[in-house]
Amino acid sequence: MVKIFGIKNCDTMKKAFTWLEQNDVEYVFIDYKKDGVIAAHIVDWLKQVGWETLLNRRGLTWKKLTEAERTNINQAKAIELMQAYPSLVKRPVLAVDKKVFVGFSPETYQVNLSEESSELKKIK
Repeated sequence: MVKIFGIKNCDTMKKAFTWLEQNDVEYVFIDYKKDGVIAAHIVDWLKQVGWETLLNRRGLTWKKLTEAERTNINQAKAIELMQAYPSLVKRPVLAVDKKVFVGFSPETYQVNLSEESSELKKIK
């Protein structure tokens, strides 16, 4: 099962949803804002992609943090911040089986979802 984590109104999320729908990929959407980001997910994702990849430093949430919150970032502090401010987790996070992909790239989705897309249909 394909799971996509993010925030519904994010433009990058909309691109990912469109791609998944156009390619008939069944998915479950988990909204950071509504459902939160479970600590276990973040820790698991970090094992695969690292905190530097997962932490969104370009968004408005990052810019609104205090200087103290933005300095001396390490993995433990990044986890703490992402748990406190789910918008700091880059979007989308795509979980396919035990693999995790961060961000949206049609090429990455095509390569990693090609087997699933031939077998799955989107859940409405």
